[in-house]
Amino acid sequence: MGFTENGQRTSAEEHARRVREMFARISPRYDLLNHILSANIDKRWRRRVVKRLQGLMPPGAQVLDVGCGTGDLSIELFEKTDAEVVGIDFCEPMLRLAQQKAPQLTFINGDALQLPFPDASFDAITIGFVLRNLSSVAGGLAEFKRVLRPGGWLAILEFSHPTVPGVRQIVRFYYSSLLPWIGGKLSGSSHAYQYLPDSIARFPDQQTLAGMMDARGFIEVGFENLSGGIAALHLGRRE
Repeated sequence: MGFTENGQRTSAEEHARRVREMFARISPRYDLLNHILSANIDKRWRRRVVKRLQGLMPPGAQVLDVGCGTGDLSIELFEKTDAEVVGIDFCEPMLRLAQQKAPQLTFINGDALQLPFPDASFDAITIGFVLRNLSSVAGGLAEFKRVLRPGGWLAILEFSHPTVPGVRQIVRFYYSSLLPWIGGKLSGSSHAYQYLPDSIARFPDQQTLAGMMDARGFIEVGFENLSGGIAALHLGRRE
């Protein structure tokens, strides 16, 4: 794109700053809006992540939940498995809410693209509805692979591209018209809920993301469409 190395770094930092500030603004009503705007389907999707990982992780697995937000996926993992769970996010107001909900868990302020952990620290990594917010998806995948132990699993839960024609049209209308209006009214930030459909539209589709995981050296890569492809769960293992 013609950027200098410094220009690329500044651009990434600016992107991160804007995303952090946006989530800080909507944090007080983030959980409520998630459940309302998804008709509580988001809870079912998180449960699916945990169910898929249960048979893949070793007993007492060390799990990192990247972009943990207010902690819903971290808590689900803690309650449904015997894993030791650590959540990390770069938005302090979100982390405070997560800690209030689950004081028994460890939540850390940190950047998904520069995880503050040594190589090969975790048996599994989860990331729910966050990968599309990173300034570099490929950079995030490389960092996740770095901190995974050999044989460890990466589970990516993310909004995706509906595969059922009727669902595709309905979701497109909901994203473009209803979601920004409802989200803006309830949160006080119409920008945040316009950002959501824009970020989903720019995000790689299911096959492309699977190819990116493969290119970064993950093996046994596959994905499962959820709710007709409104979301997708990608899994891959570090060789």
